[in-house]
Amino acid sequence: MKSNLQPLIFIVDDDPDDRQIILDAFLENSPQIDYVFIENAETLLENLHSEESEFPALILLDLNMPGMLGLQALKEIRGNKKFSQIPIVVLTTSTLNQDRKTSYELGASCYLHKPDSFGELVEITNSIVKLWLHEN
Repeated sequence: MKSNLQPLIFIVDDDPDDRQIILDAFLENSPQIDYVFIENAETLLENLHSEESEFPALILLDLNMPGMLGLQALKEIRGNKKFSQIPIVVLTTSTLNQDRKTSYELGASCYLHKPDSFGELVEITNSIVKLWLHEN
């Protein structure tokens, strides 16, 4: 895969409004990062396996999507040594303890509940960049 000078984040969420709001939150503090929208887990896996797709510095993964669920994608990604070092942050509406537990068991780097306010989302995305992409 190509190496990009700017970090690349895959935003994986089936809801176009959620994807846009998440992107807007990232852009508040990190406009220098590249972002790719991905609508489902199947497309995420296709992009990861494609030699034409750039390698992401981080994957932001929703759990509840039509077709393959985020947990299954997480399991498949962590089962492939090629992708084992990519941080995967689960950002979901699920408040189920079992989803949190299973996410960590399958190798999630972090499990976060989607906040109710844009300001909180900006804080979360800023923390994600600082923790996993070593920005300022």
